[in-house]
Amino acid sequence: MKSALPKVLHPLLGRTVLGHVLTAARQGLGADCQVMVVVGHGADQVRGHLAEIAPDARSVVQAEQRGTGHAVRMVTESVDDLRGSVVVVNGDFPLVRPATLVGLVEAHEAAGAAATILTAQVPNPSGMGRILRGATGAVQRIVEERDATADERAIREINAGAYVFDAASLRQMLGKLGSDNDQGEEYLTDVVGLLVADGYPVQAHQAVDPTEVLGCNDRAELAVLRAVLRDRINLEWMRSGVSIIDPATTWIDVTVTLGRDAVVEPNTHLRGATSVGEGAVVGPDTTIADSVVADGAVVVRAHVLGAEIGPQAQVGPYAYLRPDSRLAAKAKVGTFVETKKAEIGAGAKVPHLSYVGDATIGEGTNIGAATVFVNYDGVNKHRTTIGSHARTGADNMFVAPVSVGDGAYTAAGSIITRDVPAGALGVGRAPQRNVDDWVPRKRPGTASAEAAMAAKAVDGPEATVDSEVSHPATTSAEVGPRSDEE
Repeated sequence: MKSALPKVLHPLLGRTVLGHVLTAARQGLGADCQVMVVVGHGADQVRGHLAEIAPDARSVVQAEQRGTGHAVRMVTESVDDLRGSVVVVNGDFPLVRPATLVGLVEAHEAAGAAATILTAQVPNPSGMGRILRGATGAVQRIVEERDATADERAIREINAGAYVFDAASLRQMLGKLGSDNDQGEEYLTDVVGLLVADGYPVQAHQAVDPTEVLGCNDRAELAVLRAVLRDRINLEWMRSGVSIIDPATTWIDVTVTLGRDAVVEPNTHLRGATSVGEGAVVGPDTTIADSVVADGAVVVRAHVLGAEIGPQAQVGPYAYLRPDSRLAAKAKVGTFVETKKAEIGAGAKVPHLSYVGDATIGEGTNIGAATVFVNYDGVNKHRTTIGSHARTGADNMFVAPVSVGDGAYTAAGSIITRDVPAGALGVGRAPQRNVDDWVPRKRPGTASAEAAMAAKAVDGPEATVDSEVSHPATTSAEVGPRSDEE
């Protein structure tokens, strides 16, 4: 993989490669099976990941990487009472379905075999071990591609990388493994030939879907796995009643849930513990991670992280909801709005061009365009509270901590530094001062100056003195909120 990250820890639509394998094993083989993970390269990283996703799994260290047979021998030597059926699965086997592992074990135990190999017929077996059969069709052995003849390389039935062994037979044959091969390693696949030579029954169980057995050895192959898994996930959701308009550009993690009649528009990414409710519409061009989108909500061209979007709420286009943003029913966060730790009440609106951080906004309130909740003093974050059915003006700044009461208004262009009581009008701006004839005097010869002089010639001469205009707070038409309410 040419990576600081071990191959099995690379992410793949909601889980790591190893996480997918462990999930399939748990779901297919039952919670009471003992899971043991052989770790070698990047052991500390892998063990740390196991502590997070599978704390009951036991890790076994393969200090020297001497092959797959040697890896399994490390397990048998660490467990004194190993008995019954032992399932061995490659760690880079993320597309296997739980049902396939169930079928593999059932076939093994029904036949009373010493070993059962999961195989698949593939159009291009390059790089894979081949299944060699005798004249009767019985499995004889597995040959790795590096050690195969030209005729053997032409075989299209490959070893998938999953096996079931009788514990006693496995332990006995692992002790006989040699390393006389191209890589000088102990191959687990050689156990099959040793069992056959000693007269033990060995059989193959073929996977119905050959894409399940795909592994990866580099980033290009990992991208192939990602696309296969994407298509599988999308198909399952569409068959469950979700409309995915363009499956090729829709990426949904395996950990995501969607309700019936949800619509996923093109170029949408749903990640982590995200849930999308019934009848909700998400996308196009939207990323939602670890968030809740309730029934009937609409999220368009937005980036949503760790947020909760209530029933029939609207988000976007071009909105950014950061963690702990919560929209109640029918709330709206519109174009070029960013929120963080914001509680936005039922039916409240932040329509456009605003930042709402560390704030509570009551129901039915409208926040004017170009509003900034000034929440950070350089050291600490502070909270702003806007009451219910308030109307705040365009180009407001709320310098936290501050509150605006229920039903209050704030004037456009105001910097609000003190609490505004319920029903009051808050005005926080300096009187306007006009400097007459400044442009003709200071910018003579410009297009602006010529336009000004032409206008003055039409309107008649005016006094060229400085003037100040102050708007009385009682004249609502002049100081009113101008909040661009929708």
